Amino acid sequence: MTKEYEVIKTDQLTRVSDTRGLESYYRVQIRTRGGTVLSVDIDGDNWTPEKAGPILLERAKNADEILKL
Repeated sequence: MTKEYEVIKTDQLTRVSDTRGLESYYRVQIRTRGGTVLSVDIDGDNWTPEKAGPILLERAKNADEILKL
């Protein structure tokens, strides 16, 4: 089975939140199996392999389903 997505680039960024002050997040650029390239923002609290992997997998599958339409 081929991989559902390939990580192209990952950037660590910060933004100002009205309630939490400065918050860290990661912008991950991926290429899906169907060839779609998309960016996914993941909160810094979810930046672990156990949490980020399923988020990226879900987004890749959704993008490929939309591509089939």
